[in-house]
Amino acid sequence: MIKEIDALEKNNTWSVVDLPPGNKLINCKWVYKVKYNSDDSIEWCNARLVIRSDEQVAGFDYNETFAPVAKMTTVRTFLAVAVAKGWALHQMGVHNAFLHGDLEEEVYMTMPPGFRSSNPHKVCRLHKSLYGLKQAPRQWFAKLSFKLLDYGFVRCYVDYSLFTYKKEGKFMVLLVYVDDLVLTGNDPILCASFKCYLNKCFHIKDLGALKYFLGIEVAQNSQRLFLCQCKYALDIITKCGLLGSKPAQSPIEVNHKLALAIGAPLQDATQYRRLIGRLICLIITRPELSYVVHILSQFMQNPKENHLDAARRVLWYLKGNPGQGILLRSDSDLQVSAYCDSDWGGCLLSRHSLTVFLSLWEALLSHGGRRNKGSCLVHQSKLNIVPWLPSLMSYSGLNLF
Repeated sequence: MIKEIDALEKNNTWSVVDLPPGNKLINCKWVYKVKYNSDDSIEWCNARLVIRSDEQVAGFDYNETFAPVAKMTTVRTFLAVAVAKGWALHQMGVHNAFLHGDLEEEVYMTMPPGFRSSNPHKVCRLHKSLYGLKQAPRQWFAKLSFKLLDYGFVRCYVDYSLFTYKKEGKFMVLLVYVDDLVLTGNDPILCASFKCYLNKCFHIKDLGALKYFLGIEVAQNSQRLFLCQCKYALDIITKCGLLGSKPAQSPIEVNHKLALAIGAPLQDATQYRRLIGRLICLIITRPELSYVVHILSQFMQNPKENHLDAARRVLWYLKGNPGQGILLRSDSDLQVSAYCDSDWGGCLLSRHSLTVFLSLWEALLSHGGRRNKGSCLVHQSKLNIVPWLPSLMSYSGLNLF
């Protein structure tokens, strides 16, 4: 807690002043967190001062709050291109990222619990954003974007969290997810120079080669890169109490009739909805679950016991192979193939046709579907995976369309 206060004061996060008449005072609290590695070992313990955002008033304490984060399709494509080109992947973190954003509004906060001023009537006027503020993510991303654009990066307008740098044959790509950064490029010296620049601006943590990012475990060598969420899958199974269950051979029954399920609705649908939400996060590296998760998501409003049993079957399937994932190879030609098919009258409720499309880029999969009357979705499937990063496509010579 003392280290956190010292860091806030060194960053000129606030000034101790009297509360002006007519201004609202917002409370704050301490939040303690333990961050774990993929093997459940402790990475670090942290005490963070957080402001009570539920006491903020829209239009007075904050205005815009939206801040972009990287899309999972962008993450997978970013990694696939880096592996195919033989570029090294560098991971970085930012110390106290949100504290670097500059506030445009006047926000007054109480003294941190456990600390006080010589004058008990003094309060803190915030000059920099603080964890918990609704506008904190937006202000941090704005500050980081300004520094990147000033260095010479160009923003990708399809995914605002992706930045590219190109100069005299040297090329770098930076992927941003809040305070987690992944950097790759064709010039190691340029990448090292850029990391020094970032360290001067924000005091970054150089985590070395990419190993664990957004809950995704990364294993790589000179030829291949493997992505999986083994720890996350086992956590889901354990929390549902099915760690000792017998594995299933498939995630869903053949010719299922879940749309016509009868019976009383679940008394508490929270468990079902929470499980489906976790499975949605899992399909980042388990694309074979996309269909079953798509089906089960249709019943989140009024799930029945049959739907919960079908969701448990997915966990039984995961129990047999929790470490499966996506393999990216360096010999990939980066060519995209698209497939589509339709089932006449396939919807048991509306009797509409079901059209499904599949985009395939080596091990990268992105698929979905919609109800219509047989229209072809090949063009949509292509756009679903590779409309981003025009400069990288032109530089790498990719033939995507």
